[in-house]
Amino acid sequence: MKTKEINPVSTEQLKAILKDRILVLDGAMGTMIQRYKLEEEDFRGERFKDHPGQLKGNNDLLSITQPEIIKEIHRQYLEAGSDIIETNTFNATSITMADYQMEDMAYEINFQAAKIAKEVANEFTALQPNKPRFVAGSMGPTNSSASISPDVNDPGYRVARFDDFVESYYTQAKGLIDGGADMLLVETVFDTLNCKAAVYAIETLSQEMGRQIPLMVSGTITDASGRTLSGQVVEAFWISVSHANLLSVGLNCALGAQQLFQYAKDLSRIAPVNVSAHPNAGLPNEFGEYDQSPAAMANLIGKFMENGLVNIVGGCCGSTPDHIKAIAEKVKGFSPRQVPEVLTLPNLSGLEPLVITSETNFVNVGERTNVTGSRRFARLIKEEKYEDALSVARQQVEGGAQIIDINMDEGMLDSKAAMVKFLNLLAAEPDISRVPVMIDSSKWEIIEAGLKCIQGKGVVNSISLKEGEEIFKYQANEIRKYGASVIVMAFDEEGQADTYERKIAICSRAYKILTEEVGMKPWDIIFDPNIFAVATGIDDHNNYAVDFIEATRWIKDNLPHALVSGGVSNVSFAFRGNDAVREAIHAVFLYHAIRAGMDMGIVNAGMLQVYEDVPKELLERVEDVVLTAGKTRRKDW
Repeated sequence: MKTKEINPVSTEQLKAILKDRILVLDGAMGTMIQRYKLEEEDFRGERFKDHPGQLKGNNDLLSITQPEIIKEIHRQYLEAGSDIIETNTFNATSITMADYQMEDMAYEINFQAAKIAKEVANEFTALQPNKPRFVAGSMGPTNSSASISPDVNDPGYRVARFDDFVESYYTQAKGLIDGGADMLLVETVFDTLNCKAAVYAIETLSQEMGRQIPLMVSGTITDASGRTLSGQVVEAFWISVSHANLLSVGLNCALGAQQLFQYAKDLSRIAPVNVSAHPNAGLPNEFGEYDQSPAAMANLIGKFMENGLVNIVGGCCGSTPDHIKAIAEKVKGFSPRQVPEVLTLPNLSGLEPLVITSETNFVNVGERTNVTGSRRFARLIKEEKYEDALSVARQQVEGGAQIIDINMDEGMLDSKAAMVKFLNLLAAEPDISRVPVMIDSSKWEIIEAGLKCIQGKGVVNSISLKEGEEIFKYQANEIRKYGASVIVMAFDEEGQADTYERKIAICSRAYKILTEEVGMKPWDIIFDPNIFAVATGIDDHNNYAVDFIEATRWIKDNLPHALVSGGVSNVSFAFRGNDAVREAIHAVFLYHAIRAGMDMGIVNAGMLQVYEDVPKELLERVEDVVLTAGKTRRKDW
């Protein structure tokens, strides 16, 4: 069944074309199929005449039972001026095909749909070699959500989980590529976690094939709130998928061009990749039909091009070859959007973005949702009082935490199950899930389980070189595929780094591996050079704070774009029980560490003291403790 693929088009080749001209995507497949007024027997054909249940409405099956109709629709869109036609596979995942008891047909449907689309595209390319036509494998959002429970009474419930989506999308992607699709289009994304599963599956397939599959991702804004159905704003959506090697990112469906314009403008401003837009033909009338004329739609999309917002345009629900013809004519008068230079700003997201700039100053990571650091939180989780446990997270956000650190490492818990349950419940709380999540565990299986629950771009805390380079590289590559940033502990095969020299040596080695071998973006690397307790009574411990601060300064000067973090409460551990002194130590330590370049820290956001507010006599004594009584104290601090 597999076709021999000859010189598949690459992402770089497509990017070169998109620099030269705006490409036109086709219009709605479903709208066109409805015109044929097909009945049950048309969907079944001879092959599926005895299949149980109703098949009418399974449009994707028509690539097998009515291939000439699908070819005819493709031809109409190509004749109208489309550069890219989408395969008839919007619902062809095993998850959605379960509605028709056809899960096992997913690969074949995708293969055949891509095969017939490629045949028609090749016909037109042969007629106009200077205007090649391409096939995008359409991968819809499925009929399930990885982030939203279908049961309002059980917000932690999921019909399907991340691994189910990965398996389903992998089968679909493989069928599409084997059938001849030039690129894959993950479209109408209403839940970014579904999309991240699709991206993970496609990345896995790309690695197996030994080449990068050109990938387009297109989200959908569901209403005037400017959010996806799962709650993300446009910038948070972009940040969540920005780890992928994308040909383009865009928006489609739900809204007409007029309503979509502002969100496309927002996306165009922040995304350093090609931008696509294929809106509906206006908004549906009271009968669910689309009345917007081809001329009206083309004029509205013309505004996108006048403002330099797009590289790819087309139509979604309600659009027809007539709409695409009008759009293709409009495109001729405009140049494509100029893709901006790659941004080097560290960014994270929950439902909302967290972009770390020089103006951000210092990012507070809330530490109280940690069973090893908060007795109250640990008790609530052990007693399965998850609603009360969520209130701890809420208090941290209200107290100023910009990231929530979640740790379930406790011997009396099923830590993996607790992490999954808490994160699934947290996703239903927008006042908490608006901030990014830090998944904190010493066990890889718990980290991985957590990554499969968050639709935003979170942080893993942490990995290290303590088990050697191969495990380190494997875990880092998986974190990259899941779309997260990572904290790297200054810890290698010989143990934790406790001196300045050891700290910078380990961080330098890890940075080189991550950027040159794993392919991780340097701004997704966050080093933790180890904050240890000072003033313990052991002389060798006295320089721990200074060594951290100096290592931070070295990292910022020598490892471009990497961030620095740490667990701040560790530095004062020798004074546990004396909160006034501990808070003063934290204030002094942070004052000097932030000046050296420390970007974030795990703290109790509601109990941070300001350096200038520490009483003068206590401040002097604490500075002597933190900065080792001037013995190694920097005069310029």
